[in-house]
Amino acid sequence: MKNNSHAACTTVLVGKGATLDGSTMIARNGDSYEVLVPKKVVVHEHQVLEKEETYVSPSNRFTITLPKERYRYTAIPDREDRYVTFEDAGINEKNVGMSATESIYGNPRVLGYDPLVENGIAEDCMVTVVLPYIHSAREGVLRLGAIVEKYGAAESNGVLFSDKDEVWYMEIVTGHLWAAQRIPDECYAVVANQSAIQEIDPNEKEHFLMASGLVDFIEQHHLNTGSDTINFRNIFGRQNVFDRHYNTPRVWYGQKYLNPEEEQDPQSNQLPFLRKANRKIGVDDIAYILDSHYQETPYDPLGSGSEAERNLFRAISLNRTQDSHVLQIRPDVPDAIAGIQWIALAGTFSPYVPFYTNITSVPESYAVTPLKLSLSSAYWLYKTIPVIVEPHYHAFLKQVLDYKEQLFSSYLGTLVEADEQARTLNEQESTDFLTKVTAENAERALEATRKLLQDLTTQAMSLSKLTFNMDKNL
Repeated sequence: MKNNSHAACTTVLVGKGATLDGSTMIARNGDSYEVLVPKKVVVHEHQVLEKEETYVSPSNRFTITLPKERYRYTAIPDREDRYVTFEDAGINEKNVGMSATESIYGNPRVLGYDPLVENGIAEDCMVTVVLPYIHSAREGVLRLGAIVEKYGAAESNGVLFSDKDEVWYMEIVTGHLWAAQRIPDECYAVVANQSAIQEIDPNEKEHFLMASGLVDFIEQHHLNTGSDTINFRNIFGRQNVFDRHYNTPRVWYGQKYLNPEEEQDPQSNQLPFLRKANRKIGVDDIAYILDSHYQETPYDPLGSGSEAERNLFRAISLNRTQDSHVLQIRPDVPDAIAGIQWIALAGTFSPYVPFYTNITSVPESYAVTPLKLSLSSAYWLYKTIPVIVEPHYHAFLKQVLDYKEQLFSSYLGTLVEADEQARTLNEQESTDFLTKVTAENAERALEATRKLLQDLTTQAMSLSKLTFNMDKNL
């Protein structure tokens, strides 16, 4: 039951030993098959209900009873008046991050033995029924895994979890089977709509978690593809001609950026799941990967390669990227300021804006997204920039890069100052202060974007092809 409006993302996960400041980071592009699936940003307050509540998914009627206590959490749901769906990603008050989902596909052999369940859990509600109830990344894996085993899964998906110490990547491949791997502290991973996890060891529970019946399932149905070990990707994943044009090149480009010394084939089925970068990784490195479209290669759709090369592979960032996010949980700071959710609504040319997650509200421009275009809405304002930039990409590229880099630099300085001030405040004062700083960060990006749109639109008027130079005397 893969909802065709939400099924085309790219993921980056980075362990704390691989980042510049020791943060854990999980990140993903929320892509769709439609150009417009308006998104908004919300904060759900901490709640303690009088009794347990029954949740029913509006998409496929998946039903589950939820605990009475729900932790505060941020989310990026679809713009929808009737109900909250596809909450996409967030950080809860325990500083646990979750991003869902990376759509993947089990192969016909394994799905034949354990089909997907029509009214099982799906992407539309995973964040909603998991993130408010967990204290750690590992606990997130176990909660979602238990739900899959009990109720079944309607789709094959990859799900990201993080806390201050650990990063986990989980793959749900069939109706009831799943496995998860902890990303080693010194490693990163890039995933693109394919099963990515490779060798798993059921006895190494510090690094691997999996469905209770996974090993027996493999043995019962004679699924091991010729090895004494369990290669999860080879047994459960799919590797066909569409993957080699749609998926593996995105992994190749992410690894090329962080390990340029490695010579790899963009269509290889054997790209490693885990790598150690040749340098420490920052938020801006992850943003570069998620914003990318094969720059400085012949495969860039906006580049100078041949027409065949420019259309050979699916880019990482697309016009149908609805949001991109980096969930950063920082070490060696008070819990109240540890979580930052960097959010770029609407794709390639949008800035990543840092939202502290210990907040009570978000600015109206992010929280309210009209159904039709309105420049008072953050989503719609950012969506207009590519309309102006793409037809004049090379003329406007430097301006766009300068705009994004200047905003990012300013945010780094703002975060240092805000961190210092927040440390001096009590709990309520800190939350109020961080809410205010986040609103100011958001407005700074919107103001810069309005100015950019004004400048680019004015310049584009002189680039029209409907012009003709005549003798000035005629």
